[in-house]
Amino acid sequence: MTKLRALIAEDENILAITLQKTLERLWPELDICSIAENGVEAVNQAFKYFPEIVFLDIKMPGKTGLEVAEELTEEWPSDKPFPMIVFVTAYDEFALQAFEHEACDYVLKPISDVRVAKTVQRLQNKIADRSAPSNELEKMIAQLSKLNPALSGDTQVSGERLSMIRAAVGNQIRMIPVEDVLYFEATDKYINVVTADQGSLIRMSLRELLPQLDPQVFWQIHRSYIINTRYLQYATRDETGKLTAQLKGSQQKLQVSRVYAHLFKQM
Repeated sequence: MTKLRALIAEDENILAITLQKTLERLWPELDICSIAENGVEAVNQAFKYFPEIVFLDIKMPGKTGLEVAEELTEEWPSDKPFPMIVFVTAYDEFALQAFEHEACDYVLKPISDVRVAKTVQRLQNKIADRSAPSNELEKMIAQLSKLNPALSGDTQVSGERLSMIRAAVGNQIRMIPVEDVLYFEATDKYINVVTADQGSLIRMSLRELLPQLDPQVFWQIHRSYIINTRYLQYATRDETGKLTAQLKGSQQKLQVSRVYAHLFKQM
């Protein structure tokens, strides 16, 4: 029988090694195929090894555990079974509220044999239940919609919302009213602020920007896009089931992630 493979994504080396040693002790048959030090590496290693189990630290540089899980759900090849996801977190209250009785599991920091043993047992029970159809991908999509407040439209805003954006256009600074923005597009370390006439760059992430926007108007529809729903013309689904959004004033068709597809159910 082929050994199951697991990927550990944890930026604190001591904690990563502790989890690895604990798993080796409690589940010696499990093959720890890789340890990733950040979220970007976690995605790369996941698509290199296609492990059956992925342990994701919630807070990592590059990409958070939730962002890694979202990217995996969107890009995972259909001919390979989606891995079982286990989130690793130091926040007891968050973990209990978000993960208890849900599809994925969690491990609390500091790592303890008791909690890891429960997780191992739960994972082994899932693996042993060969009679049940595997729908880890669908479960993960539903779970992500609950875990990330931005995905369910419950974003909490601290302070005043943005009304004006200062963005770079060549050597000039452009003042852009937020209501004129068609969509925001993540591009490496920058965001492309797209209006009807041109695009402009600001240096921040969508994760930093989203809480400053009105969640009733601006929806994140993909890990790379936030749209202004006032310009939303229609959303279409192709023969494979993938959604794209079309905005007034733009020829660009924007992909809608499966994680955010629920936003368009009533449309």
